[in-house]
Amino acid sequence: MNISMEQLRYKEVVSLADGTRFGYVGDLEVDTDLGQVTALIIPGRPRLLGLLGREPDRTIPWSAVRRFGEDIVLADLPGQRGD
Repeated sequence: MNISMEQLRYKEVVSLADGTRFGYVGDLEVDTDLGQVTALIIPGRPRLLGLLGREPDRTIPWSAVRRFGEDIVLADLPGQRGD
């Protein structure tokens, strides 16, 4: 399956283990030597409408990605919560 970054931006990452919603894909981490995606980057949530900055970005390892759906990306991340 081929998927573009533009298509990924509209997909929400959801935990396969417990249904936790982590957020939408904002960027990719790529190993330029191998030419492979190594992780999905989800931007941190704004604190107090962005006045207090943002929470740290969340990195989802590519190895944890299990399936791409029409609107979501399922990732196997046991023990991680999105809250």
